[in-house]
Amino acid sequence: MQAQPQKHFSTCTLCEAMCGIEVTTVEREIISIAGDKKNPFSEGHVCPKAAALKDLYDDPQRLRQPMRKTAAGFEPISWEEALDTVAEKLHGIQHEHGNDAVGVYLGNPNAHNMGSILFGPYFYRALNTHNRYSATSVDQLPHHIVSRQMFGHQLQIPIGDIDNTDYFMIIGGNPLASNGSIMTVPHIKRRLKAIQKRGGKVVVIDPKKSETADISCDHHFIKPGSDVLLMLAMVHTLFAKGLVDAAELLAHAPDLLQVEAYVKPYSPERVAKRVGISSEEIETMVSEFCAANSAFCYGRMGASVQVFGTLTQYLIMLFNMLTGNFNRRGGMMFTQPAADTLPHSGRGTMGKYSSRVRNLPAFAGEYPVAALSEEITTPGEGQIKAMVIGGGNPVLTTTNGKQLDKAFEQLEFVAAVDFYITETSRHADIILPPVTALERDHYDVVFHNFAVRNSAKFSPALFSQPEDTKTDWQIYLGLAERIDKLNGKATEHYAKLWEKEPIGVVDDMLKSGRYANGEHNVSIQTLRDQPHGIDLGPLQPELPGAIYHDDKKISMAFDYFMADLPRVEQHFFSDSSPLNARTADTLDLIGRRHLKSNNSWLHNSPRMMKGVKSNQKGQNPRCSAQIHPDDAARFNIQDGQFITVTSRVGQVEITAELTEKIMPGVISIPHGWGHNKAGSSWSLAEQHSGVSVNDLTDEMCLDELSGNAVLNGVPVTIAALESPLE
Repeated sequence: MQAQPQKHFSTCTLCEAMCGIEVTTVEREIISIAGDKKNPFSEGHVCPKAAALKDLYDDPQRLRQPMRKTAAGFEPISWEEALDTVAEKLHGIQHEHGNDAVGVYLGNPNAHNMGSILFGPYFYRALNTHNRYSATSVDQLPHHIVSRQMFGHQLQIPIGDIDNTDYFMIIGGNPLASNGSIMTVPHIKRRLKAIQKRGGKVVVIDPKKSETADISCDHHFIKPGSDVLLMLAMVHTLFAKGLVDAAELLAHAPDLLQVEAYVKPYSPERVAKRVGISSEEIETMVSEFCAANSAFCYGRMGASVQVFGTLTQYLIMLFNMLTGNFNRRGGMMFTQPAADTLPHSGRGTMGKYSSRVRNLPAFAGEYPVAALSEEITTPGEGQIKAMVIGGGNPVLTTTNGKQLDKAFEQLEFVAAVDFYITETSRHADIILPPVTALERDHYDVVFHNFAVRNSAKFSPALFSQPEDTKTDWQIYLGLAERIDKLNGKATEHYAKLWEKEPIGVVDDMLKSGRYANGEHNVSIQTLRDQPHGIDLGPLQPELPGAIYHDDKKISMAFDYFMADLPRVEQHFFSDSSPLNARTADTLDLIGRRHLKSNNSWLHNSPRMMKGVKSNQKGQNPRCSAQIHPDDAARFNIQDGQFITVTSRVGQVEITAELTEKIMPGVISIPHGWGHNKAGSSWSLAEQHSGVSVNDLTDEMCLDELSGNAVLNGVPVTIAALESPLE
């Protein structure tokens, strides 16, 4: 009898939007993936990436069993042997060289994985190493530090109430490509148009006229790295023009108005030349923002990954507070998730210890990833001898990737939790491949905390788990139990963890959460009974309850944040400013994002790469160097021509794409490409290899306040090669 199609209602995990999907299967085959029209949060919307979940599942190059490196290449081994080998190797290296001789790097996919989030920490605790790193410090670290200092918890990040706002200001973000980032917001295009339809305004400030800027009301070019001056001038203008509206907030933030003294020197007239936006435009933006019935300013990736990213994000938060757009409908608000992880997670320790070589600060138990290569290559006590890579590809995604690539070559042992042989995992001695996202239970432990509307959704695995496969949490828990046993520690408690599973932890949080009783009575069983998810209503004002400081007050932390102002003065206005050392030939490098390319996995997806035509050298139109025609004329560069781009740390050869959508003096190369390393194993990605922008970014250039990497505003020079590519 022929098997009948079955429909499953799941969640796309490839970005932060949490879009509901309808997956049709026949036995263990995925037939189709479409938007779930009954999902109350995403209402049927999906972007093209959702289809890639099928490609990941079907990909013949995806690893389905553990692999061990041999002289002849990788060969399959059993799970028992693989887990035993990894645990024994890590334990042996730590026994000989100390606990810090093992390093851990975690990539962004872990944040989309319930099992990794909840059970991965058992493994990290078993290792007991200070050498922990993640993609956080090439991404959103400033957001976490601002929230830790001001609100008392690193994950208590206010979110813009986009569905009720009348003025949406976006600094360094492109939500039409990202579907929101630290702002979980499906169907963003519809929501942006809704703001304008109700008479509101969308304003984008970015060195590139992005897809979001194309449908906004106004777009302002800004010189890369100068966002901190813009925000200082905007806050200055609030006081200078008498536009401060913070009376209601002062009960919760009594020191708020003291910021006036700090911003006094930064008038729009003083900063305009350095920012690239006239003083009149700055004052007009502030006046319009304040005149709106509700408004919020949202700064994201472009505002974070620059020399003053942390101070910029802090000033953005102050601007929302001072204009009366904090903890109120249509402004910045805290979320009310059903499974609230904040009471059960670390608030974010600061200043407890620093990295061995460069003395960079640790935050929440992690060092800045810019320190990783030097911690591997510099001899001495605490030198990293082995690495565990969890769902990440730092050779392509962190600063000075070529240097990190060479550093990995000298490690004694590398283990990777990944289902591809990537540019990073090709260094592994053992690769432990987890199942794909649709093959495991899923609840968005992280992103409900960042959602523009409260909801809850549980997505059961599409298929029963075959005996010869493991989920991420089973891998991490299996390693933790083995390492604790090798260290002579008690392991009896693991039996309860194996029995409970991550979904049991989520169920406990739901049953003790704010929606456990009354109308919704939320539990895992409730969500199983309502497979499309449950709408829990709009964001609500929640002060002082949302504050984790003991006194329930918002801390201005002036001593921490405003201590960076002398560096601002030196960088922008002193005779010794590094900006003065630049020549007329220097361009500012920035990144960009494509809707079908949020991480390197998707470059091996036939659906995501459909229609992309690459030349014989793997150059493709999505990985081009976008420059303004005026700059192209200065350097005698033609559209489509091969050029060199050179920074302090490296050089790449790439095709030029001329466009007036980028600011003169700026060059844009996207993130996540560079699939040209010998030993990786994903043929489609290698056909469209592109270049890695992180062969140009500089591990020595950091936001000193946080240690976050600087990916925007990197000084580079360009030159034309002799002939265009065919």
